[in-house]
Amino acid sequence: MKQQTFWKGSAILLISAMLTKVLGACFKIPLTNVLGGTGMGYFSTAYGLLLPVYALSVTGLSAAVSQTVSRAAALQRWKEVRRIRRAALLACGVLGLLLSCGILLLAEPFTGQVAKQPYAVFSVLAIAPAALFGCLTAVERGYWEGLQTMTPTAVSQAAEAVAKLALGLLLCRWVLTHPEQVCMLVPADVPLAALAAAAAVLGVTLSTAIGWLYFVLRSLCQRNRLPAGTDTPASARQILQRLLYVMIPVALGSLVTNLTSLLDLVTMMRCLGHVQFYHLPALTARYGDLAASQDFPAFVYGAFTGMAITVFNLVPSVTNMLGKSALPCAAALWIRQDTTALVQHTRSVLTASAAMALPAACGLGLLAQPVMHILYSSRPAEAALAAQALQALLAGMVGLCLTVPLCSILQGIGRAAFPVLCMLAGVAVKLAGNLLLIPRPEFCIIGAGISTSACYLLLLLLILLGLRRILGQPLHLCAALFPIVLASAGCCAAVLVCRNWLLPHGNLCTVAVCTLAGGTVYLAILQLFRLLQPKKAHCGTLRSTS
Repeated sequence: MKQQTFWKGSAILLISAMLTKVLGACFKIPLTNVLGGTGMGYFSTAYGLLLPVYALSVTGLSAAVSQTVSRAAALQRWKEVRRIRRAALLACGVLGLLLSCGILLLAEPFTGQVAKQPYAVFSVLAIAPAALFGCLTAVERGYWEGLQTMTPTAVSQAAEAVAKLALGLLLCRWVLTHPEQVCMLVPADVPLAALAAAAAVLGVTLSTAIGWLYFVLRSLCQRNRLPAGTDTPASARQILQRLLYVMIPVALGSLVTNLTSLLDLVTMMRCLGHVQFYHLPALTARYGDLAASQDFPAFVYGAFTGMAITVFNLVPSVTNMLGKSALPCAAALWIRQDTTALVQHTRSVLTASAAMALPAACGLGLLAQPVMHILYSSRPAEAALAAQALQALLAGMVGLCLTVPLCSILQGIGRAAFPVLCMLAGVAVKLAGNLLLIPRPEFCIIGAGISTSACYLLLLLLILLGLRRILGQPLHLCAALFPIVLASAGCCAAVLVCRNWLLPHGNLCTVAVCTLAGGTVYLAILQLFRLLQPKKAHCGTLRSTS
């Protein structure tokens, strides 16, 4: 047996997350080219029903199991660790089965009455079993993460991504190339695109089954992994109560976080219509003849949510992986009442997140225009608007990158409800910002970005203050983050010099050269502060194998 440190676990998950993102892009881009807009509408409708289910169940399950297992393992209660796994698999298997049955029953009314896409019913039916496999996989990932072994989670994520890429595209292509065999099974009026989208969704469902099958095979090959244990485990009822205690606030927090997108959906179009009606001359002076178009609100909303928010979410999706390895380590330290080590662990997690978030924000802020025009070269007008919004969003991106690992630490120490209250305050700021800024022509789309940044920065501040009070010790973040801030400033200066020299070209080479120059200066300054030498988090003597 060998120890897997926080840094090793985080590195494994970060590599897995980046690989999954690349494979996901390799799946979505060809699929869009094959299905077109209509077919992707059917495909997205199925995801529209599954995502809330995941937010309510799978998101919280992994954190709940991870925290419960890590606490029992820290006390070397190995019998209880085994019972936690069995009880969670049984309960969550039943939950996943009920969720899958619910999706099957709601498929037709949802697609016909709510989504207004009746032919998407085949895609929704195809994705229903994913809820069951998602719940089972979430339990297994939480179990191994609780033992501070991140390799199983990383491998299962990679296996799912590869299977989704291969099976999704293969099944979709097969349906499109064998229309006679497929269409004879359904009514004649069903378009082939709807069946091809359902086949792609079926590939996604099969990928979740493969992710769960990996854990089944791993368990069969390693039956005697844990020590025998001499403890008297808690009852299954007590274990389920502990899981619910963590799962419910985490699931609610996931839903509250998604409220920012819902608020944009509800408020942006209305506010943009208001400013267009009352301030058309000022709006025309700023955005040209486009401002007088009837489609202007939808145009701006699409540029913000479809382009700027997509780029905004890239870095947080990577730094979120730090939270997965931070949670079990924090839980183990908290149960041992080692507050000093927990403070050091928190500082290490924040430092690692800031080391990725700050230079990324600096680079995107200075290169927003060329980056958006390269990514969306066929949509120059939307790309120009999205670049403005992205620059206003970047402060919030840093706040979000630092907040999510802190929420994981709070979940690990049994304070999962606290981030939910903080998130509600952030959502209130987001709502007020949208209503106050978007109707003003001098802000417009930038106002949505500013309100989002204010939301996440307030959330970060509240969570830091709460964590300081809970731990009872100062985090000393100024000293820890000063070298990163200084290195990021140097990165900004290097990118600015290269941008002023090369920006008239505005092509991929410009972005690459600026990124290389900024990254080199950033790493050089960090090297001077000797921050490139990894430091092990003090997670005690819990041992696990990779």
